Amino acid sequence: MNQAILDTDTVSYYFRKNPIVVQKVDAYLKSFGFINISVVTYYEVMNGLLYKDAKRQLPTFERFVELNHVIPLTLEVAKSASVIFASLRKRGITIGHNDVMIAACAISNNLTLITNNTHHFSKIKGLEIDNWPPK
Repeated sequence: MNQAILDTDTVSYYFRKNPIVVQKVDAYLKSFGFINISVVTYYEVMNGLLYKDAKRQLPTFERFVELNHVIPLTLEVAKSASVIFASLRKRGITIGHNDVMIAACAISNNLTLITNNTHHFSKIKGLEIDNWPPK
């Protein structure tokens, strides 16, 4: 198993205690000791929790972040995202900026992206994806 980065949807499934995703995360943690997420995923989850005024869930998420690894946006990631976005646009494919930044974090750090949104992400060349479907 290659090191991975969790997409926002997978993090959400994990916090909703989806048994399949929890099992996969637990197995991953036994192998690697920590989870990778992008700072973009951190932003998306925090944004959602703050919007919902989810006061009980905020400390749980913050603790999760402290125990794991948040991959920052760097110039390398931003350049990779720009190339990806421009390439997609030239092919007439539209994917949101946040998803492109998450994909660039994965590619720049040689990580497999774990996502249930395989339809979107499969259009990005050079991105290795895996799905831990929540069923």
